[in-house]
Amino acid sequence: MKRRSFLRSAGTGAIAAMTVGAPLAQGAPLVEPLGRMPRIAFGGIASECSTYSNIRQVITDANILRGEALAANERFAFLKRYEMPFLPTLVAVFPSGGPLARATYEAIKADYLDRLKALLPLDGVYLPMHGALAVDGMEDAEGDWYEATRKLVGPACILSASYDLHGNFSRKIVDTLDAMSAYRTAPHVDRVETMMRATDMLTHALRTGERPSIVWASIPIVLPGEQTSTEWEPGRRLWSDLSEYNRLSGILDVTTLVGYVWADEPRSAASIVVTGTNRAMQTLIATELASRYWAARREFRFDFPTGTIAQTLAQAMASQTHPVIISDSGDNPGGGGNADQSFFLQAVLDAGAKNVLLGGMTDKPATDACYAAGVGATIPLSVGATLDPIMCKPVKVEATVKYLAKAADPADREAVISFRGVTMTLAARRRAYHEADAFRSLGEEPLKYDIVVLKCGYLAPTMKPLANPHLMALSPGAIDQDILHLANKRRGPRFPWQPDLPYVPQPYFSPR
Repeated sequence: MKRRSFLRSAGTGAIAAMTVGAPLAQGAPLVEPLGRMPRIAFGGIASECSTYSNIRQVITDANILRGEALAANERFAFLKRYEMPFLPTLVAVFPSGGPLARATYEAIKADYLDRLKALLPLDGVYLPMHGALAVDGMEDAEGDWYEATRKLVGPACILSASYDLHGNFSRKIVDTLDAMSAYRTAPHVDRVETMMRATDMLTHALRTGERPSIVWASIPIVLPGEQTSTEWEPGRRLWSDLSEYNRLSGILDVTTLVGYVWADEPRSAASIVVTGTNRAMQTLIATELASRYWAARREFRFDFPTGTIAQTLAQAMASQTHPVIISDSGDNPGGGGNADQSFFLQAVLDAGAKNVLLGGMTDKPATDACYAAGVGATIPLSVGATLDPIMCKPVKVEATVKYLAKAADPADREAVISFRGVTMTLAARRRAYHEADAFRSLGEEPLKYDIVVLKCGYLAPTMKPLANPHLMALSPGAIDQDILHLANKRRGPRFPWQPDLPYVPQPYFSPR
């Protein structure tokens, strides 16, 4: 390692001579100046798609930024700190949910490629992605996106991507990308840092002429994010020292991916991805970290009590402390759930639970009916199962409209209703009610309720301190946390389905 060799070989006198204010030796600059200004484009597509969902996402579900609107977006403000300009194409972000309809994906990809083509020639492309995109009739959507990008920009252009911790990886991706980095925290609190690692690698390569490459080790294990949080063991230790590996010779980034368990695809697995210019060191790191992750496979667990809907509800009703916050985990829209399942609502009514706050039901017809009736009206409603009527059935209630949020667009409507000791939020479109402020903005204080049911997995930072205690229901839905019951039709052998599966890391690098 050059830096460490230099420090060992430099005597104490030489080090002492390097004092503050001492003139630098004449010669080449320490940082190579740009010979010419490189041309860099950026654009991508992101979602977290459960292949177990009956919903298909279409273009109206996406938030798409194009051209100057993309360049001016706050999410990408950090790009302005670079000397090299980043030229916008488009970024399409879909909410977590079901797979994209094939026509929707192809239309967005064609738009992206047209915009990319107009910017040619290019020296680099930054791709802000997620890693768990699913498209009808396609097994590796990100790989397809990168392959189309590579075909257009040519073999000399450097491609660097940023990922979610819960992304999946594949050989096709290794064969097309040059660099990547992913979140190192779950819950995710390092979004900007991750994107900057990916863009730093890209700009560094263009400045120095040193082209990076990826070494990848797939690990045949895939678990829910709720078992692999970096806030408790073994996740805490498995991610906490990754930055130390970045300091090794020829290493630019070291990433550990949990994978996305609700994608029944061949690529669905955990991964170690090492970007650098020292293939031997990259291979050693990938092997070491893959072996370490595999050795910890039986330690992964939920860090809170779990049970069926009936079990968690009974425990909450018997609790002497409040509020008891229960995660309706199978219907979490933040992980790919529908947010319209009525299983928990029906269970609450059947059990006769009172002073309950139910958050996050998506039901446009019921929400619109509340707006038509007005605050204070009591009306018959059919609640739930409007997006996916296959998995469950709607629940009939006589509800009083408590609150209607101001909304210029009918798609943004939110209502609060009450019935039989239950208060429930309704929304015209899928949205996450994970933060305390999501309820407070609707006039509801979670602390006033005995039981709060959220369509979520682990609790958000603002909700976690309120839980007294927190329980997680292993409820049915598109992202069922009771993963041993998931059907695996396209995924290969994996832990925990095959608990005694043998494994020896076999790092892969592209022949490119």
